Amino acid sequence: MRAEGEEILEVRDLVKHYPLTRGIVFRKQVGAVRAVDGVSFELRRGETLGIVGESGCGKSTVAKMLVNLERPTAGRILYKGEDIADLSGKALKAVRRNIQMVFQDPYTSLNPRMTVGDIVGEPYAIHPEVAPKGDRRRKVQDLLDVVGLNPEYINRYPHQFSGGQRQRIGIARGLALNPEIIICDEPVSALDVSVQAQVVNLLERLQDEFELSYVFIAHDLSVVRHISDRVAVMYLGRLAEIGTEAQIYQHPTHPYTQALLSAVPMPDPAARARRERILLSGDVPSPAHPPSGCRFRTRCWKAQERCVVEVPELAVPEWFRKEGGPPAHPSACHFAEERRVVPPEGTEDPDDT
Repeated sequence: MRAEGEEILEVRDLVKHYPLTRGIVFRKQVGAVRAVDGVSFELRRGETLGIVGESGCGKSTVAKMLVNLERPTAGRILYKGEDIADLSGKALKAVRRNIQMVFQDPYTSLNPRMTVGDIVGEPYAIHPEVAPKGDRRRKVQDLLDVVGLNPEYINRYPHQFSGGQRQRIGIARGLALNPEIIICDEPVSALDVSVQAQVVNLLERLQDEFELSYVFIAHDLSVVRHISDRVAVMYLGRLAEIGTEAQIYQHPTHPYTQALLSAVPMPDPAARARRERILLSGDVPSPAHPPSGCRFRTRCWKAQERCVVEVPELAVPEWFRKEGGPPAHPSACHFAEERRVVPPEGTEDPDDT
């Protein structure tokens, strides 16, 4: 558990709305897609914050705003206390040196016309103060070696590598400027399962070696559990629950988190048989027309009239502050209730005793 360091990044009430327009010549805004709608969290030095949720919940939009590839509609992004949400020019360039990104698809995030040396060394052309020209080739070769690639591959092109190797190239590029924070936007979702484990293990090793902080975005809860210190669960542009890895996986209180955990694949047939399976009804609503009140209420078995009219606050439930119970963590549910849906690891099947 690495979540005891100082706060290095803080997100406050982050909002991103994409306008919906009508007309060809005279375009008129008729609505908005509420991709992200009031997300707040913090990242501590040396820790990994996992962000999970279904496709379309706003995870990648949050990632893009953290590196200023998308400008927030509202809210603040504080890096070491400085609001970086609206930076541009030299000020933005200086911040981006310390906050880098590893993209989801290793097949489209690398320029096919550039060699590996040019791809990994490109940050040095933008930030020449980091590495003198005469020293760049050696630095690139060192980075390739650090991520587990042969330094002699420096003159090869992306099409000559496998998917896992390409993602290692992307990671090397992210490390080039010695950043403090790396935003990992589903970095293993396009890879085979065996390769996913290799890349995740590499990221963990690099975190310890370079004292990195990660925001790790994924939809695979098993991967997130392996690498994360804390986990934030998103649904339809908002946070449903946030806490430590143990709190989220062993003591979930939000119905959506409980449903997600009940669908996690389990290799042990005995544990799988003991697990409670929660099937959600209906589809995820459109972010252009989200439900009133609680956004999860249209699929929630606990929904009541209060859920229709009142937006639940992301806060610690009062009943969770019990003496001797698990450490309290925030949940955005009017009727939050602890419910273990996954058997504890290492427990025996009761039928076998």
